[in-house]
Amino acid sequence: MHFYDANASHWTELGDGIRRKIIGHTPQLMSVLVEFDKGAIGTPHAHDVHDQIAMVIAGSFMVEVGGEKRVLRTGDAFIAPHNCTHGVVALEDKSTLLDQFSPCRDDYLAL
Repeated sequence: MHFYDANASHWTELGDGIRRKIIGHTPQLMSVLVEFDKGAIGTPHAHDVHDQIAMVIAGSFMVEVGGEKRVLRTGDAFIAPHNCTHGVVALEDKSTLLDQFSPCRDDYLAL
């Protein structure tokens, strides 16, 4: 698939005020929108294999990466190499991240 049609793609509810929508993927790369209700928590975690870059495209987040906390707003981003603990808390309703993963998150495709 070479193009993404926002109207043809649906959100997947993940629970606890978080939902995601896969934009596209190749074996080496995946792009995912993740939308949060105000106060929703992306629990701190680390990936064994995947590197992640997340850009705030709406709202704001309290972000922790590698033990450092910072408020990120629209246009800001964080980088979490594999094995680096990271997590977020949405500070506004409909706060949204554009997550980029390398390699592709096959576990997301299995759902």
